[in-house]
Amino acid sequence: MSFNHNYTQVNDFKLHYLREGSGLPLLLVHGWPEYWRTWRKNISDLADYFDVIVPDLRGFGESERSEIVASEGYGIKNHTDDLMTLVDKLGIDKFGFVSHDLGAYVGQRIARKQSTRLRGLFFFDCPYPGIGRRWRDPEHVDEIWYQSFNQQPWAANLIGANRDTCRMYINHFLTHWAGDPDAFDEADREKWVTTFNSGENLQGGFDWYIAADDARKRLMRDGPQPTEPVKVPTRILWGEADPIVKSEWADRLDEYFADYQLDTVPGAGHFVQYERPELANNAISSFFSDLA
Repeated sequence: MSFNHNYTQVNDFKLHYLREGSGLPLLLVHGWPEYWRTWRKNISDLADYFDVIVPDLRGFGESERSEIVASEGYGIKNHTDDLMTLVDKLGIDKFGFVSHDLGAYVGQRIARKQSTRLRGLFFFDCPYPGIGRRWRDPEHVDEIWYQSFNQQPWAANLIGANRDTCRMYINHFLTHWAGDPDAFDEADREKWVTTFNSGENLQGGFDWYIAADDARKRLMRDGPQPTEPVKVPTRILWGEADPIVKSEWADRLDEYFADYQLDTVPGAGHFVQYERPELANNAISSFFSDLA
C-alpha cells in the first residue's frame, strides 16, 4: 500500500506528512512509541470521504529532530505550534482532529487555545487532566516506569545499541499495550524497529518525556487544576484492555469536556485505531460527516 509522502519546513525543522483524499481536512496525530504508520489501516478508508493529513511529530518518524534543548522544544506547546503552522501552510482554516496518547494532549491544547479552528475532536484512549494522581497508584506505578527511563541521558544509546535491543524495547509496548499481543504483525513490528532505530528517532521520542516531566509530576503530586471544559464536540473510543491509560479513568470526562460521547471497546487495548480499524473508521466517518 503506497501513500503520498510530503515534506515541508515547519518552524526549525523539516516535517514529514502523508496526505490523501479530499473533503473536510482531518489530522491524524500519533502517540508514542508511534509515527504515521499507526494509522495505516485508517488512511485509505477515511480518504474516501476526507482530506486526510497524517504528520510525524517533531523528532518522530521521518520528521527531523531539531537541535534544541528537549525541555524547550518538545513539549505540548511546541508540538501544537508545529501542527498549527502545518495547517496554515496548507491553507486550511477549519479541520477535524483525530488522535490518541501524545496526540490527544495536542488536540486538547488546540481546543483550548484555537477552538474556532476545530470542527471536532476524536480521541482513542484519551489521557486528560482528570486522571490526576491515579497515574501513580500503587497498582499502576509499575506501568509507567518507561516515562522516567526515557529521560535518562543514556537511554537512547542503550536502546539503540543495535537492532536487537531496539526490537526488544519497542516490541514490549506494541505487544503489552495491545489487547491482543499479536495485534501488530511481524512486518509492522519490523517497520517500527527500523524507524525508531534510525537517525535520532529514539531520542526524538524520548525528548517528549523530558519536556513533559514537570507537568507530569505536578499532576501526580497535586492533582488536576480547575479548568474550563473543552467545548468542541468530542468523540472518544477507549479500549477496555488498555493497561497504560485505563478505561475506568474516563469517569471524570464530564468535568473536562462539555460535549462528548464515550464508548469503550471490549478486548481492545491502547491502539484501538490499529486493533479495530473497521470500528474506528466507521466511528470517525460518522462523527465528522455529521459535523460537516
